[in-house]
Amino acid sequence: MLIVIAVWDTLENQRTWMTRETLISLMNRVDWRRHRLIISDNGSCQATQDQYAEFAKSFPFRVIQNGENIGTARAVNRGWSYRSPGEHVVKMDNDVVIHQSGWADQIEEVFQRDPVIGICGLKRKDLIECPDHPEPGWRSRLRMLPHKPGERWIIVEECGHIMGTCQAYSSALIDKIGYLYQGDWKYGFDDSLAGVRANVAGFRLVFLPHIEIDHIDPGGNDYTSQKQKDAGVVMGKCVELMREYRSGQRSPYHDGGEDAKWSQQHPEKT
Repeated sequence: MLIVIAVWDTLENQRTWMTRETLISLMNRVDWRRHRLIISDNGSCQATQDQYAEFAKSFPFRVIQNGENIGTARAVNRGWSYRSPGEHVVKMDNDVVIHQSGWADQIEEVFQRDPVIGICGLKRKDLIECPDHPEPGWRSRLRMLPHKPGERWIIVEECGHIMGTCQAYSSALIDKIGYLYQGDWKYGFDDSLAGVRANVAGFRLVFLPHIEIDHIDPGGNDYTSQKQKDAGVVMGKCVELMREYRSGQRSPYHDGGEDAKWSQQHPEKT
């Protein structure tokens, strides 16, 4: 599975320490003989660049240097362009600590057990979806995946929306819907749009709720406020896009444009 993290750390937003905690979590809890990591860097400060060199001594990963802030979805798309045929992909934020080893293996097993599942996310503690929520739009459903004798039981939580703090996309889904959609904005709604596109393409969305994660961004700063403000400006556009996807006016497939060709222009070194 290919894990891609978009990173934009600056002296002003002071996110370098979050990137460090995220990389520590990944280094210790993912089998890097089976999975791959690409960091798509949007022009981060020198302190973060120095961390890449430090962590590269402990486990393997590639860094794409975008040179400027091109937005989260576009940065992730550049990383996903290195996907091998049949390889699942992950969009992960750089402010996440995952507490359970082998989580990437379990996500792959989810996709193998039930090919109709297109997006499998890890659930933050502040999300409100639950099976007994009074509002239907936030009501989820717990379901045990099919299993053969001797296989472990895996229970997933089916939801209408999977927030993108850490979410995996099956290879089958990517073949149907392509890359993340980012309009004329840098942050917000790519996960919501992907969920709608996945549903239109005939796939289900689930969380693996038993895997504990922490969203370590404390929020309440200028960076968070600006992201929320920017998202509010484009909300109407995104609602209209969702309507177009659901009505069939717009195809769920997005070719990723030039970002999808990034790997052709910058091939991996052998």
